[in-house]
This record gives sequence, structure tokens and C-alpha cells, in this order.
Amino acid sequence: MTTSHDAVAGEATIAGETWRDCFGAVMAAVADCFPRRESRLLAREMAQAMLMGLESRNCWTLAEAMGHGSPSRLQHFLSRGVWDHNGVRDRMAAWTAGELADSDAVLIVDETGDEKSSTDAVGAAHQYSGALGGVGLCQVAVHLTYASPRGHALIDRALYLGTDWARDEERRLLTHVPDAIEFSTKPQLAAGMLRRARTLGVEARWLAGDEVYGGRDLRRCARELAFDYAVAVRADHTVATPAGGFTANALARQLPRQAWMRMRTGHGLKGDRHYDWAWIGVLADDAPEPGNRVEDGHSVLVVRRHRFTGELSFYRCHSAIPVTLADLVHVICTRWRVEEDFQLAKGATGLDQGQVTCWNSWMRWSLLSLLAAAVLTVTLARTTPTTGSSDLIPVSARELLTLLRITALPLPNRDTDHALHWSAWRRRHQAVAQACHQRWNNITAAAAT
Repeated sequence: MTTSHDAVAGEATIAGETWRDCFGAVMAAVADCFPRRESRLLAREMAQAMLMGLESRNCWTLAEAMGHGSPSRLQHFLSRGVWDHNGVRDRMAAWTAGELADSDAVLIVDETGDEKSSTDAVGAAHQYSGALGGVGLCQVAVHLTYASPRGHALIDRALYLGTDWARDEERRLLTHVPDAIEFSTKPQLAAGMLRRARTLGVEARWLAGDEVYGGRDLRRCARELAFDYAVAVRADHTVATPAGGFTANALARQLPRQAWMRMRTGHGLKGDRHYDWAWIGVLADDAPEPGNRVEDGHSVLVVRRHRFTGELSFYRCHSAIPVTLADLVHVICTRWRVEEDFQLAKGATGLDQGQVTCWNSWMRWSLLSLLAAAVLTVTLARTTPTTGSSDLIPVSARELLTLLRITALPLPNRDTDHALHWSAWRRRHQAVAQACHQRWNNITAAAAT
């Protein structure tokens, strides 16, 4: 017990020092994106507050925890404050990817939804979200994760505006959507983030994504940017072979028994997970436009079969150089890292809790959430190789956060007078809101009669 206790104490000390170094480094990298010292310090305080042990995170709860008298400073900072959030996004992405850099790193694209109570929030609509388990009133955003052997973190995001939202001038005006923002499909948003990553010099080789991102246009974009890819496709996806065109499902049904190879694809609480895998050489259908000098490479269809149910999954893959099936399986399985990043960002840094309605506010809230989560991930990456004990499993990101809340992060303001002030402030605000709703209901009732 003493040995384990001492090991954890040592980890906590190292983690606290490492976190301060990492947080200081990323804030120094983005410092000139804030024209005023006040906004720079507020960004620093808010990013730290995102990691505090709070029941929920929004401008009210953060302001109270930070010792402010009301949420007005944070609300102004997010919606109207003068600072370059796109510049912060780029600096943060480059810093995170640089800390986790690996020549075979994987960029993973996926979307997640945040449930909303009304369509007043920018982009909120009745739409499908896997996070909600179906169609619901939510905002949907496409995210980009950088994954390497050292760690993985979200480094970019793009809010999805459906066709109704994109063409509704009144709602765009009310939520301050920039005129330059037009309707883009989710794969087009992903392509924009890939181009931005390449422009920033992010070191990565692979692109991974689910069926939404298996279309030809995004795959062609990946090849133009010199990314290899392994993306999921539907069972009815048509591929070309020297013998003609076939659906992915039809090709898989023709595979002989000896074509399948059982491989370990991950480790869960109940032990290792194994699937049967096979691959089929196919003809590429995504050659870049004429004038782009990109090697033909190697194009294959990878098939995964559940060893008990026989359920099949399909992945379209392309590599500029020869690779093994094990290499492609590794990239395919790496895609699930983005789900872990969503869980961390939502559970630890309030990615889905912002309660913001306007374009700038959403962009800035999500950015600071991603920044806080990225610093946590880089701290974990820097800490893990230097610590550990034979009778302890490696520290997780959530466990690391628990240690940081003890050693490095500021504590929420718990002063009695401050808490009483906020109780009164909330009740006054809610009373005003209640009165406004009642007046509006009376007006609409009178108009109906």
C-alpha cells in the first residue's frame, strides 16, 4: 500500500508540474491572438475553469466558480469580444499535433450532436445524431482528431448548418452567422479541416472515418493532400475490379475460407476483441484532377467479419506505398479514438454544455473546451513515459484530471458571501425571465382570440 501511495504521490507531483508547463506553452503560442491583456487573461482563466470539478459548465457556473459577480464578462468575451478565435484554433492544433507528432499518425473525422431545447441556437434543427441515438433537436458539428501512439486529441471542429438554416436569412442575422458561411455537407466540412491541417504542417499520414466520410470526393481530396486513407463504406458501395464492378457485399461473399485472417483489434474490460479480416484488391476511383502529381498507389477493400454473428463491415483503403493487412486494421481500429475524445471533451471540459446561441459564442466555447482537453492529453503524453508502478495500471485522462484538481488547477470559489450573491442573482434573473414569458403568453393568447 505504501509503495502504491508513494507512486501516486509522485505521479501527482509530476503531473502538476507538467500541466503548468503545457498550459503555459499553449497560452504563449496563442497570446498574440488576443489584442488586449484582459482578454488574454480571461481566456486563460476560462480554459482552467473548464477543467474544474463542476456539476455543469456554462457561463453562469464558470463565472461563479471564477469569482465573478455575474456572467456578463464571459458572455461578452464569447459573443462580442475582439480576439482571433481562428488564429487560436490554428495555433492550438499545430501545438497539439506537434506534441503528439508521429509520421504515421491518423487524422480521424466524425461528427457529434449536442441536444438543444429550441431552434434559436445556431445550427439547431431536428436532425440525426449518433450521440442522441436517432433524430432529435440538436446541433451537429464535424470534428477532427489527431491520433498517434503518444495520444489523441480533438484539434478542429466545424458547425454543420443544414440547408434550411443556411438559406434562412433572418435566423442567420439573429445568430450572426458570417455571410461567407454557406451550406456545406459534412464531408465538405471534413475536407476543409484536412486542408487546414495540411496548411498548418500537421504531421500525419492517414485519414480515417465512418461511412459518412467514405464518399469519392473526400477520398479524392485526401489523395490530393497526400493522405492515405481507410474509411468505412456501405455494403452496397460499388467497387471496380479487373473482372468488373461489384458491390462490397457481393465481393465479400465470394471470398474463399482461406482468405480470412483472425486478428486482435482491441482490448476491453472483458478481454481482447478479435474479428476475422480479409482484403481484396480493387481499382481506384478517386484519382486526383489532372495536373496533381500523385502516385497511383495501392487500393483495396478491407472486409471485417464478426466471428460469431457473421456481420460484415467494409472499408475502402488507399496507400501510396505497400502496406500489410495488419497496418490497415490498425488504422481502421484507431478511428474509435475520436469517440474517446468526445467523451473526454463532453465529460471533462463541457463541450456540449455551453448553452450558447450565436455563431461566435459557439465557435469560442467549443474552441476553449478543445484547448483544455488538448492540454490534458498532452500532459498525459508527457507524464506517462516517466511514471508508473508495477501494481498500478497507467493513469487515464480522467484520473489525471482528478490529480490535477488537487495539485495544479484553481479551486472553484466557495466563499459564503459569494455563494449567497449568486443565489440571489440567479433568482432575480429567473424572476425576470418568468415575467417575460408570462407577458408573451398573454400577448399570444390575446392575438389568438
